[in-house]
Amino acid sequence: MTATDSALTALSQGWCALSLLHGRIEAHIERALQAGHGLSVREYSLLDVLSRQHNGPGGHLRMHQVADSVVLSQSATTRLVSRLEDRGLLSRYLCDTDRRGIYTDVSEAGLALLAAARPTNDAALREALDEAKANPELAPLVAAVEGTGPRAERARS
Repeated sequence: MTATDSALTALSQGWCALSLLHGRIEAHIERALQAGHGLSVREYSLLDVLSRQHNGPGGHLRMHQVADSVVLSQSATTRLVSRLEDRGLLSRYLCDTDRRGIYTDVSEAGLALLAAARPTNDAALREALDEAKANPELAPLVAAVEGTGPRAERARS
């Protein structure tokens, strides 16, 4: 085995561990959000992305921006948006300046559901990370996740 083979094997093992951690976290959050709020992880993510974009100019996102932000294909995003629109949690409308552009915006009902679901999401994430810490293969990844973000940045300052 060459050094390159060893590096690729280590890289592959690292990717498998990261994928395992992601899958476990997502499944844990999915169960909690479904049980408590009737939301999937993707639905929650979409509402969360749309709610956060209100801090910027315009207060809405084009469909391709939505797809990019929730890491779904255009068609999967359209289906997801349609489901949430049918539930009254968001709306779509044409851009005033470019009729080809379709914007997506979260509704008041969507904001209310998101506010109710956010503590559930956060608690489920914390539980999943705490469970993953017990696995020696996943513990370093959990430490890396916990070492990023605004709180970690403030702690280092």
